[in-house]
Amino acid sequence: MEKKKVVADASIIVKWFLKEEFSEEAIKLRNDYVRGIIRIAVPSLLEYEVLNALKYSGIYILDELKDIGMALNKYGFEIYELEGKLKKSTVEIALKENITIYDASYVALARQLNTVLYTADNELINKFPGIAVHIKQYK
Repeated sequence: MEKKKVVADASIIVKWFLKEEFSEEAIKLRNDYVRGIIRIAVPSLLEYEVLNALKYSGIYILDELKDIGMALNKYGFEIYELEGKLKKSTVEIALKENITIYDASYVALARQLNTVLYTADNELINKFPGIAVHIKQYK
């Protein structure tokens, strides 16, 4: 049986490294991924966003951020480049819904893969019901 594929945005992956509201749910998603229960797909910009958020958190020093960067590679996410249909859809969503290209890329990828986007971003949840699902709903 094929594992369920989901999209997780940077707001979720950051919670793997910072103790924040809904970190427990984000870590449950991570643990299910590591156990092979689900697959995680992401746009290629995810690692930039995660490392940027962790840099600005002020919690991690240089060597720790480098280690986290390497750890992100080792997770082996299904990474999708911003090209072709995904690029077109991303731009259309961003302009139509007045959101960033970054956020639109996660929504577009979830639509393309016919799956859900787990996020902690309430704007995305409100604008894209049924696609963008709050991580607190992850069971």
